[in-house]
Amino acid sequence: MTTGDSARQQDGPRSPAFPTVIDRPDFPKLEERVLAYWAQDGTFQASVKARSGSEEFVFYDGPPFANGLPHYGHLLTGYVKDAVPRYKTMRGFRVDRRFGWDCHGLPAEMEAVRELNLPGRADIEQYGIDNFNDYCRTSVLRYRSEWERYVERQARWVDFANDYKTMDLPYMESVMWAFRRLYDRGLLYEGYRVLPYCWECETPLSNFETRMDNAYRMRQDPAVVVAFEMAAPGPGSELSRLVDGRGLKALVWTTTPWTLPSNLALAVGPEITYSVLRAGDSCYVLAQSRWVELADTLAASLGDVEEVGTVAGTELAGSAYVPIFDFFASEPNAFVVLAADFVTTDEGTGIVHLAPGFGEDDQRTCEQAGIRVICPVDSRARFTSEVPPYQ
Repeated sequence: MTTGDSARQQDGPRSPAFPTVIDRPDFPKLEERVLAYWAQDGTFQASVKARSGSEEFVFYDGPPFANGLPHYGHLLTGYVKDAVPRYKTMRGFRVDRRFGWDCHGLPAEMEAVRELNLPGRADIEQYGIDNFNDYCRTSVLRYRSEWERYVERQARWVDFANDYKTMDLPYMESVMWAFRRLYDRGLLYEGYRVLPYCWECETPLSNFETRMDNAYRMRQDPAVVVAFEMAAPGPGSELSRLVDGRGLKALVWTTTPWTLPSNLALAVGPEITYSVLRAGDSCYVLAQSRWVELADTLAASLGDVEEVGTVAGTELAGSAYVPIFDFFASEPNAFVVLAADFVTTDEGTGIVHLAPGFGEDDQRTCEQAGIRVICPVDSRARFTSEVPPYQ
């Protein structure tokens, strides 16, 4: 038997009708044989060297976290990432394909926190920031061999020997260089953005980081309905006719009662129909579809309730109301009802409380109305002196 016959025999038995076709191919062995040939032949390296004088196509892989094992998500995107440099190589470009490692952020730090048993920021500071960073640096590449084996078995062509790491000084300096160029061109601005936040780590979180420990869980949380006292509607309006001189209150639902001290506006849906309810000497307003759902609950709280008419959300927009707390009562442009497309009637009352320091929709809507961002909590999510009773 020749060497070629031996290799073919290892791939699997042949079909009697078609001797050149393997009847039951052993695909893993086929893959391993191709990979072994590429390694012996230096095929990837040759594809780069053969184009040494050609135009360069730079492809920096969005690097994985260096202190974690590869998983299905890396496998799925890895094939896509491999297709681009292969195509550019076949088009005649030189593509070095340097592999990279993401060494920054919470994944590396949280691993170090667990291993060093440092549960909070104060513990890390006592341990020493320099010592903590040194420990993180030594731990981030512990899975390097597993990554190389995984990526190689994918049949991806990447250069591990000439990789880059986000903790390397030249890499960090290149980021700051690019940042400075943007600044010099006037392309940077300072502002506020609402982000997920970890009060234990005392740092904002990316969307990826909130999923690291299955942070989103089903849980019971308190929800409240607050009656906000509205200013008297303008004379001659439909709302004024329905209220007929009685006090008017907006029923507002929130699942984050702790943001109420920094309430600065309310939001209604411009296309939503709102019921005006009469109960005793007061009138209340909420979305008509929610009134149907909450009739029994409201009756238990307010007594006999009667719907006296309806108004569109656009008629409520622009109305002023009395702050339920006086912490920021003098804030300009605040304490007004705003029209917002994100308001729905799936749950709640169809009227939303806005605290611009604690919600993306809240911030965007309030800023458009000239209401500034207020966030009366510190880095550990504790109330500040801006709200003295809860400091």
